[in-house]
Amino acid sequence: MLWFVPLLPLLAAPVIYGFGKCRLGDDRGRAALALAGVAIMVATLLLASGAVTADWGGTYRWSSRIVLSIGMTPASAVFAIIVPLIATPIIVYSAYHEASSVSTGGTARPPVGLVALLTAFVGAMELLVLAEDFVTLLIAWELVGACSWALIAHEWQKTGNLRDAAWAFLVTRFGDLGLYIAAAAVFAGTGSFAFADLAQLDGWLLDVFVAGAVLAAAAKSAQVPFSPWLFAAMSGPTPVSALLHAATMVAAGIYLVIRLHAELSAVAWFGPLAITLGLATALAGGVVACLQGHAKKLLAASTSAQYGLMWLAAGAGFPGVALVHFVTHAFTKAALFLAAGIAERHVGSYSLNAMRLGRLLPGVAAAAMVASLALAGVVPLSAAWSKEKIITAAGHQASWLAVIAAVAGGLSALYATRFQLLAFGRGRHDRMSEAVSRPGHSRAEAVAFYLLAAGTLALSLLWWPGVGNGLADLLSVHFPKTKLWELIVSLLLVALGVGLGIWAVRREVSSQQSETRTAMADWLGLPALSARGANAVMMFSYGLARFDDRAVDAGIRGSARFGAWLARLGERRGEGVFDGATSQLAKGVDWAGQVARRAHTGQMHHYYTGIAAGLAAILIILSIGALL
Repeated sequence: MLWFVPLLPLLAAPVIYGFGKCRLGDDRGRAALALAGVAIMVATLLLASGAVTADWGGTYRWSSRIVLSIGMTPASAVFAIIVPLIATPIIVYSAYHEASSVSTGGTARPPVGLVALLTAFVGAMELLVLAEDFVTLLIAWELVGACSWALIAHEWQKTGNLRDAAWAFLVTRFGDLGLYIAAAAVFAGTGSFAFADLAQLDGWLLDVFVAGAVLAAAAKSAQVPFSPWLFAAMSGPTPVSALLHAATMVAAGIYLVIRLHAELSAVAWFGPLAITLGLATALAGGVVACLQGHAKKLLAASTSAQYGLMWLAAGAGFPGVALVHFVTHAFTKAALFLAAGIAERHVGSYSLNAMRLGRLLPGVAAAAMVASLALAGVVPLSAAWSKEKIITAAGHQASWLAVIAAVAGGLSALYATRFQLLAFGRGRHDRMSEAVSRPGHSRAEAVAFYLLAAGTLALSLLWWPGVGNGLADLLSVHFPKTKLWELIVSLLLVALGVGLGIWAVRREVSSQQSETRTAMADWLGLPALSARGANAVMMFSYGLARFDDRAVDAGIRGSARFGAWLARLGERRGEGVFDGATSQLAKGVDWAGQVARRAHTGQMHHYYTGIAAGLAAILIILSIGALL
């Protein structure tokens, strides 16, 4: 029965696409498309919720050694519910998102392909989080990667979109190799692909398994040095960015860490490595977001930084804290991406310096402020609670780790403030006039955004006394107890970040940026460094190719020339020589035949005479041998 959770959206996606292409072609078609997508998501959500309470499972025997299996754990249950819950308003938004981009006469067709792909994306992610063995996990992992490539390249007509989709796909594919290595190590050590048999793994195979899993998870969750692929993913439509960053593609990496935390932490070096990766990414992503002038790229850098904090919590030994931060971050980040899409509809650009739509869109600005303050870690909003738990978890390892984590939280406050004030602050009247002259957002897009902002606000109940402890018991996890000094330091750094964000916005009077700041905003120059490395590798490859052409292939080309010379020589002189030799051989054979025929006279006494002569010759030879 549990198989219906991932199969329902996966099978519904081609049905939506086929029916939508034939029947849906106007604004009423958008409503039908949105309704169909919502129905699939709600059904998936209900199935997942029922699976949690009914303890469903599922297996499929592929062969005697390979069994596909899915099941529910506390972590997979949370992800299985959150994914369709976040996807529901995003699909509503996507059904209407492309309508307002048409400023000329006529009505654009509903984005049937986009909604179908988003639906399939949800199904692939559901299969991933329910997987109980590495074969099922790898199948889902590949489906998620393929769907993400198709979604990023959805608007393939735009220049560079296909290149960006390929770049994001190749970077994450490199990390995917780690998952194959991990699966091979598990099978070599246990004879099975099942998660339940991981306890049997030990020795160097356990180290190989952990290394492969960390590589795959780090690439998917955009940890340093894989973080820049998130900027390439921004070529996709706004709803794609919202779902990809909030609950699907990027979330797959941290899910793997949370789901297999007990096995990963069996290796002593996993904790320090996860903490290092998480802190480095949280700080680097925070700095990049503080410098970014592109709304979606600012939020993308923020996503990388927030998942870095989740890695920090997991490395510190508190995967439950990372799980709760995933939930609070999912609602917050999805809402902010939809807000950025609404703003772009009014100004025709994702440039933050071109927005400042607070006067034009007061309702959207107010809802966006809720999500921005939550991202900033302002008490008593939802993400602030999980962020404080992450700082406390870091403090369980060392006090200085808690301070650095609090600094990362301060950076979150800085870039969240920048985003809010630049996107939805109060700008000059001429900018508002320009925005009014452009097609705006639809009511459905606004409702979808408001629902996610309301979810962010509702999760603020985590601050209510007893709710956190009840949640810990429900999820069978342990939350660290917050220390007063850590809370004070964190809140002070959040206040400092908000203040610096206000100061930075007042200084940003122009969209022009220095080359240094542009390079820093592009992941601290990491893509340029990667490009130099790739160019160096290509130059080395070209050098090897030239050496191969000039040295290795020289003998082959010489042999070819010698063979061609022999062929020409044979053509000029060889024909006569070979034909003459053949003729002489034929004459010799003919002469031998004639001689042989002379012995065949047909008279018996001739044959007897020959036999007698032969016997005599044999006796003479034998006699000579005896005498000697």
